[in-house]
Amino acid sequence: MPVVIKPSDLYYKYPRVKETREQPKFTGKPDPHPFDREDQYEVIPMFEAVMNELNSQDGEVLNRLEEILINEMPRFIYSREDVFDYLVSVMTEILEVRRWKRERV
Repeated sequence: MPVVIKPSDLYYKYPRVKETREQPKFTGKPDPHPFDREDQYEVIPMFEAVMNELNSQDGEVLNRLEEILINEMPRFIYSREDVFDYLVSVMTEILEVRRWKRERV
């Protein structure tokens, strides 16, 4: 079942860029269009796609994705498909480390 994220699920508040609200958003690769990391209408579909790819509905994973997007993802990562790949890659590594630590305890 696909993940559906509501604005109230997000930890951070994102501006809503109403001028681009009706334009197509990220639905999967390939998508070379620029990604606006400060637009709620762009961020939510991206997080939904990443959470679906990770097969996760965990709120902690969503919050960590927000931190990565806001604080850690380099600004030169610009296209939607590159943002998707980056978030999936980084979050996959984080989840694998968490699993490894739990197995060692």
